[in-house]
Amino acid sequence: MMFKKRFSDPGTAPATLLPLGPGEASKPVFRIIEYCEKEIIESRFENFAELPQFSDDGKVRWIDMCGLGDVEALKLLGERFELHPLALEDVLHLGQRPKFESYDTHLFIVAQMLYRDKEGNFTGEQLSMFLQRNLLITIQEDLEEDVFDPVRKRLTSGRGLIRKSGSDYLAYALLDAIVDHCFPVLEKFGEAFEEMETQVLDNPGSNCVRELHNHRRNLMQLRRFVWPERDVISALLHDESGLISAQTKVFLRDCYDHSVQIMDLVESYRDVAAGLLELYLSSVSLRTNEIMRVLTVISSIFIPLTFIAGVYGMNFSQESTPSPANPLNMPELHWAWGYPACLLLMASITIGQLVLFKRRKWL
Repeated sequence: MMFKKRFSDPGTAPATLLPLGPGEASKPVFRIIEYCEKEIIESRFENFAELPQFSDDGKVRWIDMCGLGDVEALKLLGERFELHPLALEDVLHLGQRPKFESYDTHLFIVAQMLYRDKEGNFTGEQLSMFLQRNLLITIQEDLEEDVFDPVRKRLTSGRGLIRKSGSDYLAYALLDAIVDHCFPVLEKFGEAFEEMETQVLDNPGSNCVRELHNHRRNLMQLRRFVWPERDVISALLHDESGLISAQTKVFLRDCYDHSVQIMDLVESYRDVAAGLLELYLSSVSLRTNEIMRVLTVISSIFIPLTFIAGVYGMNFSQESTPSPANPLNMPELHWAWGYPACLLLMASITIGQLVLFKRRKWL
């Protein structure tokens, strides 16, 4: 499956943080970026206890927790930064629908990242974000891959507004990277559909149906997670908590437009997939009709030939003993050129039928 799913057992108390099973999550690694307009500091810790105490010095801090294999570290993170326990529970429930929730001290955002893994397969990963003033906490499923390298490079180089703005602009930059990264993913669908169109027309087979169903299933999953992200961005645009500045909302409007374009592409590719399936069925039906037409023509050719061979296969003799010769018997059976004449008749009928079928465009 493209996206992982995990939910609590029925009857579990709310805000209960249950550890993931063996092999479902890796040990967390904390990557911290502290920056202002003039400087940036990057650090990495593998233990929550190593995280330093942050002072209110005006710097923006991005805490990126990669890995969900330590529930205790997640609990301590929530206690230290006053994160709501219900939001922490949603962090561990993978496969969440993208959403936006406002709490007293922070905003909670769930998004789904789409990318290709090392094997080239489409995959997705849940991202949880906690936004406070001058602080952004992101929690990812895995350390290996994400779509935030362009944002990190902009932070390091100091290009643009990102080092001059607050944590709300950083949250926008991450959401924008998630949304924009959907475009190359969808372009791969377009390339795959172009190849399949040629294959469906030239050589339709069972592999075409299997690939089409896989693409349609992936597109349905994409629609399920991309559509709500548009609503998340819209909710951020209308947020009144004061954590989203008016300047950032201007950029969020552009991000919202991109999400609408992505939804249009997803719907277009779903229509293309449905059209290709209909084209496949039409191609198979047309190919079957052509085969049946050829077989029908062959049968039509052999019908008179079989009739002639059946008539002359009755082997009535001209001589009748002791009665005199019967004039109603076939005289051709004892002709010297009877057999070649019969073959010539059959060949003439076959050629005549082929010419007739050709003129009527049945061949």
